[in-house]
Amino acid sequence: MTKPLTGTVALVAGATRGAGRQIAVQLGAAGATVYATGRSSRAVGPSELDRPETIEETAELVTVAGGTGIPVRVDHLVPDQVRDLIARIDTEQGRLDVLVNDVWGADPLISWEKPVWEQPLEAGFRTLRLAVDTHIITSHFAMPLLIRRPGGLVVEIGDGTRAYNEQNYRLSVFYDLAKTSVNRLAFSWAHELRPYGGTAVALTPGWLRSEAMLEHFGVTEANWRDGAAKDPHFLISETPAFVGRAVAALAADPDHARWSGQSVSAGELSKVYGFTDLDGSRPDAYRYITEVVDSGNPADVTGYR
Repeated sequence: MTKPLTGTVALVAGATRGAGRQIAVQLGAAGATVYATGRSSRAVGPSELDRPETIEETAELVTVAGGTGIPVRVDHLVPDQVRDLIARIDTEQGRLDVLVNDVWGADPLISWEKPVWEQPLEAGFRTLRLAVDTHIITSHFAMPLLIRRPGGLVVEIGDGTRAYNEQNYRLSVFYDLAKTSVNRLAFSWAHELRPYGGTAVALTPGWLRSEAMLEHFGVTEANWRDGAAKDPHFLISETPAFVGRAVAALAADPDHARWSGQSVSAGELSKVYGFTDLDGSRPDAYRYITEVVDSGNPADVTGYR
């Protein structure tokens, strides 16, 4: 198999589970050296999410896939830890080619479908810190290394394209603000990186079958379609590998600057680059959400994956 990212050094901030884990793995499958960071580790224990996944597991999966996985426990809200991380990458690799800002971890903090006066402020502000401050802190320290070589790529991982989020309330003011902000950060990074030959893109998965989502539906990846009994629209969902392959495709594209400042979905990029989900399909989740779910039509994924 060809490995177009051999020699590429990537940092996936927030790689413990979900999209971040598979972004790291798919970059590794393309040959990259991947620093996988997060708060949950075998040595220290889980983060406040109290889930079993660890950064060491992610790094091992990267290596098994064909890359080099390097786990580093980092709280991306602590500037000194992020500074030390980038210094380590500089010392060990002397370069950084791809930065993926995927830090999140705020799902348990969200009060869905409640107005702001019924929202707990402490949890809301913690959400914004996890979703926005972490991305800014990481970019602050990582970008000076990234811009040493032209062609550096920053990918902001969010939920919803810019076009979709501008037209739709995302069920909580804090969640809405967080996901809108991530898209805007990519726009800002694109402006700041352009004079140095760098690119920034906002990328969203569709309905992500993360570890937590599978648990919520009471299914596994082997029988995930059974989740349609709980919500028939679940059939449009995708594995985290789909957005991982989208990032790998962007990173391997010598002309990825054509996407700079844009906000796209994994489904959109699959049409351009030809990658598929693990089952060989190409789920176009945001087109489905717009044309079927939000339009009140019966669940039917025909023509959408």
